[in-house]
Amino acid sequence: MPLRYFEVDVPIHDTSRAQHGVHVFTGEATSATEALRIAHEVYDAALAAHTAGIAIPGKQAGGWGARGLRPGWALDWQAAKAGPWNNEL
Repeated sequence: MPLRYFEVDVPIHDTSRAQHGVHVFTGEATSATEALRIAHEVYDAALAAHTAGIAIPGKQAGGWGARGLRPGWALDWQAAKAGPWNNEL
């Protein structure tokens, strides 16, 4: 199956300041399900690197990455939505 570019939107919140937002991941995948899995994996790798005090990995295969990591913010992966990425430009 050919790869397409997907966007994964994950609601985030910081309860200490009552702030909310969305963390957006983009990259290539064969399906929305695969895109969600990959986004979660790159986030977990970035958080593990940060916790260990090492550099957060850059973009991975397919363009996936977790730049803009916000330690202390909780991601709601159950409410995450994945779909084809639409370039606004």
